[in-house]
Amino acid sequence: MEQRLGLEASIAIAEVVGRCDADIVAAYPITPQTHIVEHLSELVADGELDAAFVPVESEHSAMSVCCGTAAVGARTFTATASQGLALMHEILFIASALRLPIVMAVANRSLSGPISIWNDHSDVMAERDIGWVQIFAENAQEASDLTIWSFRLAEDKRVSLPVMMNFDGFILTHTIEPVLMPDKETVQAFLPRWEPLIKLDVDNPISMGPVGIPDIYTETKQVQQHLLTQSYGPIVETLDEFGQHFGRSYKPVETYRADDAEVLLCTMGALGETAMEAVDRRRKKGQKIGLVRIRLWRPFPFEDFYRAVGDVPVLGVMDRAISFGGPVGPVASEIKSAFYHQQQRPKVVEFVAGLGGRDVPLSDFDRMFDAIYETAETGKIPAPAIIGLRE
Repeated sequence: MEQRLGLEASIAIAEVVGRCDADIVAAYPITPQTHIVEHLSELVADGELDAAFVPVESEHSAMSVCCGTAAVGARTFTATASQGLALMHEILFIASALRLPIVMAVANRSLSGPISIWNDHSDVMAERDIGWVQIFAENAQEASDLTIWSFRLAEDKRVSLPVMMNFDGFILTHTIEPVLMPDKETVQAFLPRWEPLIKLDVDNPISMGPVGIPDIYTETKQVQQHLLTQSYGPIVETLDEFGQHFGRSYKPVETYRADDAEVLLCTMGALGETAMEAVDRRRKKGQKIGLVRIRLWRPFPFEDFYRAVGDVPVLGVMDRAISFGGPVGPVASEIKSAFYHQQQRPKVVEFVAGLGGRDVPLSDFDRMFDAIYETAETGKIPAPAIIGLRE
């Protein structure tokens, strides 16, 4: 059974964590994710969630607690954003290397400086290589759904890896939307009782995370790479199972009006929905524009992306972060690298937009579409453009 409610994405996430019967919530407040852990503290205090709510002194401590609790077999959740995610950086590598199935919601927010509490993707892009499964939501429904799914995937013994569910700060965290909220029985029917792959047990002692001397370190990293890459199969399988169970389907790469598109734009996160409106408007003018939306960031879904792009000659990529001193956009850089050995590869036009929470109106998407079409007509790829710069 599901109930249609008006909820912030933050509250929706907290509610489904409760329905997932999390055992541990390690919590430190940081804007704009604070409403998640605040609401979870209420659920625990009111007796609606039988869990240990652990308030800590920093995000570094929050992730340290998560590693300890997951290692002993407790279903573990936390949430953070921006500087908090950055402060966790050291421990994030440990969580994935030890194959600890932690679920973390990240309310994506700009990194300082200057200080900004608003949304972009600079925080998650700085954590690209931590070895976690990373997925993106576009709205509150997706954020709550993908939180449930994250527990299912993380605890799959074929995976047993931490999962980061990314959703845009403020754009989603503080916006009330209609959400279909499943009851606890429905969630529990999808999420089986967790039996850890490995755990710390005083009756059966093991070592976790010992020193990796040079004789074994390289092989350890190769195994870690293999495990994350091979998680793709269970990812697709469990997303399909989620669709069968809840009636809402998700794919590693999703498209919009791309089947007959002459050119494409690639997006990640909540602004993909604004991009859909922009595509619809241009379609009414006779321009066959489509979208490719990356949902699964790690492991990167190469084959899905190739199929989605097909033989389209020009692909625009909208980044929400800057790779300083590098090729400007981290997602565009990744995509160009992905196509390097492909016989059929599009010209990639790079854009950076929405930094620090700056609005990206339909007119900015028009600018991007114009540049993409100009590349299709002339064959000349323009320099990467930061959209929305004030003159």
